[in-house]
This record gives sequence, C-alpha cells and structure tokens, in this order.
Amino acid sequence: MLHFDSRHGSIPAVPVHALLERAVAQWPQITALDFLGKRTSYAELGRLVARAAAGFQRLGVEKGTRVALCLPNTPYYVICYFAILQAGGIVVNLSPLYVERELRHFLKDSGARIAVTLDVAELYNKFAPIVADGGLDHLIVGSMLESLDVVKRCGFWLTRRKSLARLPADARVVRFAALGAGAGAPRPVPCDPQRDIAVLQYTGGTTGIPKAAMLSHANLSANCAQVDRRLPEIEAGAGMLTLVPLFHVLAMTAAMNLSVLLGLTMILLPRYDKALLRKTLARTRPLFFPGVPTIYANINEAAAKEKWELASIRFCVSGAAPLPAEIRTRFEALTGCQLVEGYGLSEAAPVVAANIFGAVRDGSIGLPVEGTIVEIRGLDDPSRVLAPGELGEVCVRGPQVMLGYWNRPDETAKVMVEGALRTGDVGYIDADGYIFLVDRIKDLIISGGYNVYPRMVEEALYRHPAVHEAVVIGIPDARRGQVPKAYVTLHEGASVTEAELQAFLEEHLSPVERPKRIEFRASLPKTVVGKLSRKDLVAEEQAAMAQAKAAS
Repeated sequence: MLHFDSRHGSIPAVPVHALLERAVAQWPQITALDFLGKRTSYAELGRLVARAAAGFQRLGVEKGTRVALCLPNTPYYVICYFAILQAGGIVVNLSPLYVERELRHFLKDSGARIAVTLDVAELYNKFAPIVADGGLDHLIVGSMLESLDVVKRCGFWLTRRKSLARLPADARVVRFAALGAGAGAPRPVPCDPQRDIAVLQYTGGTTGIPKAAMLSHANLSANCAQVDRRLPEIEAGAGMLTLVPLFHVLAMTAAMNLSVLLGLTMILLPRYDKALLRKTLARTRPLFFPGVPTIYANINEAAAKEKWELASIRFCVSGAAPLPAEIRTRFEALTGCQLVEGYGLSEAAPVVAANIFGAVRDGSIGLPVEGTIVEIRGLDDPSRVLAPGELGEVCVRGPQVMLGYWNRPDETAKVMVEGALRTGDVGYIDADGYIFLVDRIKDLIISGGYNVYPRMVEEALYRHPAVHEAVVIGIPDARRGQVPKAYVTLHEGASVTEAELQAFLEEHLSPVERPKRIEFRASLPKTVVGKLSRKDLVAEEQAAMAQAKAAS
C-alpha cells in the first residue's frame, strides 16, 4: 500500500490516483460520495474507477492521452477523473457553461479526442455536432437518471425527463454504463509524478488568452498535502460540502483531492440552488465547506430571512476572488465557523497562500503554504527581489508550480523569472510574512469565482456584423465580485440595439461571460501606437464610481 503521510516530513509527490487507492484500502466502508442522497463508499468508488479505467484503455487511452471532462458536480466527474489518471491519461477540464464554439476550440487546442458529458440535452446537444463532423472519436455519456437514488430517479423522470437527450445509435457515442462493462482490470501504467501531466487546466494566465496550465501529478498531490497541513485535524468520514464546480481548480484540489486524501465524504451539489443547498445542509450537516465569496454572500442574505442549519460548519476556505471583510464576519456570525481567505492560481494547482485558522489577518491572503516561497519582484525589473513592505509583482516558487503552458513555450517563458512563477498580481509582504494584494496586472475578470476572458468576449462581439470595435473590462458587482462590461463602436451606417446584441451573444457565450452592460460609443480610447486602451476605460469607470459615491 502507498505510504503517504501528508502531515509530516517533506512535501510528498505521488500519482494523484494513488491517493484514491490509499483511501480505498484505508477507509473502504466510509462514504466517499453523497450525491443528492445516493451514497457511494470508497470501496465501491474504487471498483467503479477501476472498471472505467479499463474501459478508457479499451477505447485507446494510454499514457499521455488527453480526455476532456465537461461535467457538473456528479459522481461521473469523480469516477472519470481518477479513471483517466489510472489509465495513464490526462484530464482536460472544460466548463459545462461553454458554448459549442468554445468547446471546439479547447478540444482542438488540447488534442482531446475523447470527452465525457451527461445525457442532459443542454450539455449533450453541444457535443452532438462535434461528434457528427469528426471532432471527437468517442463521447462518453453519463445517465442523469442512473446517478440518482430510486426516489429521486422517479421524481426526475416524472418532472424533467424532457430535459434528457436522445442518444443516437452511433458507435462513437458510448453510454457510461457500457464503458467498463466486461473490460476487466486496467493495465498498470508507470507514472513519474514529477514529469507526467495529470491535468490540463485552462486559464487566462497573465494575458487573458486562455491556455492550458500543465499540472503534474506531483503538482496536484503536493498541493493537496500543503492544504492539509494548513488545516486543523479533521476526522475521516466528515462531510465536505462540494458546491464549487470540480472542473474549477480550487474545487479539484481543495474539495475532491483533499477529501480523498483525508477520507472525507464529498457532498456533491451539481449547481447553486438556494432551496437545494438549504435542504442539503440540514440533511448532511457538513464540517468543511470551501467556496467563493459569492456563495457565502448568498447564504448570508438567505439566512437573514429564513432559518438555515449552519451550526455543523466549522471550517471554510474562500478562494478564486477577493473576500470582502463584511461577507466573512457576517458568515462567521451566522455559523460560528472560521472562514479564512486563501490565494492561488491555476498555474499553482492552485493554492499558494492562506490565512491560518484562528489567526486571520484582515486584508491579507495569509502566509505561504508549506514548501512555498513567495517573492515580491520589481514591476519595472522582475530580476530584483524587493524587501518587506515594498510594492511589486507577487512571484511564487514551490512544488505546486506548473510544468508550463501546453504547447506554448513562449508564453511559459513570459511568466517565469529565475525559476519563479510571475502571478500578474501586485502586492507586498509585511514584516511578519503576511501577503497583501493591492491590484491585478491581469485583464482576467473573476466573476463569482469563474474566469472570464475579455478577449473571448470581444471576439464574440466582433462576430456581429454591426460591431466595429469592442473592449471588455471587469466592473464591480455586489454579488459576483466582478462582471464584464463591453464598450462598442459600430460600423458606419450600421445599427443594433443592446437587446439585439445581447440576444446575439447568447449563441456565442455562456451566461457568466455575457456582458452585464453594453455601452455604445462613437469612438474608443487608444494608446499612442493605436491599440484600444482597456486601461483608460477602467480608469473612466473608477472615476465615475467615485463621483457617484461622493454625490450620494
């Protein structure tokens, strides 16, 4: 059996799927997954993963094969994630919110010829034309009905069966139930944790252009151990409320992989639904709840109006976006738990720093996790490491730092300086080692914990025949932290209303990517070399907000 003690000694580097193998051996009877009341033990999860791994190998998955997962939080995600890794493959995380055009782009960029999704029409119908024109060799489709217990299965069939897609008689479309049927045991595949890629995680990096961070097995298993060492002792079998989507790097590490490391029960919720969340909290009484500020803010608002069972929650870690102090204090008052802010990025698997439970420093993202060195380097000279208190770019060294960007060595070189990862964030370190962020170099918009890439929104706007120029920035939003706002000029003689343009974007962008506001202008600011200036528009927006605040 794998020896893996995350609490002591050096940071371990092991294959990610070995974490599950250890959990199966150590806690076979503990519930691994709770999906809307249907429970799966670690022993059963291990069997399902092994069968699926053998099925993937039968479809041609071998060492280095990329397989895309486009799934909400369901047992299929957990099973297929570990099965792909066990089969020797590489997981390509894709958001179910992507539209068909985006899916095609990421599949082509990653080289994934196999994908996994659900038979929910909203998801399957985006993949059907991709399969039809040869964009995929195989599409594995999980049954929503089969993922539910008997009672909920009947209810779903009576109320929502029309939302399910009809699968064609096409050998390329494989039902999940058939994936591992009769496949036997998977062939062992050697794994070098330090060199072998486990996950391609798409991120905007420092430029806002989506590219895939290559996260090795060692990156992910080490970061999991680093998070564990920052937490209080948690008993196996405790509940981990898993609401943040697993395709998001925060949930992948701090919810799924951490649960497997510690033998926790992942309480899977496929989406944020206030009524469902309230019922689930009352039914499961979880101990641990990683999330994003938007979720905690929504619970604060809801719990002020009606009774919520929140007393069981003891530990919460907020990531993906800055956590306002007001949200933290209100949530802690409601629950009696500790809510600490952490910091990370996809390129670091993701956790770089976090506050310590019981020793939160307001306004700070905390201290670096064990084995991590955070440097502040000069904005004008990245080779210069700055002293405590000096403002510069946050740079990171540690076992969780990615191997680089997939097929983009030039982009990789841009974000590395003397072996340290340039985060694109501006901050400083105080005399006690606490890190404070003050600004973001990146154009990336983080909306409710989701990454929104301005360039992709702009490209969608340019697809409308009336649009001449387009610039997208992030503007503050009380609920989501940031939302996109678009500035547009039209071709001479062309006309389009905001409503018409928004309707057009529905075909090209996911709901979270679509601009909350579209402002039409006669011209847009430009730099001295003629480039559209996003910086000037951000400054305009900030000035207008300051003026409005002063007037009120």
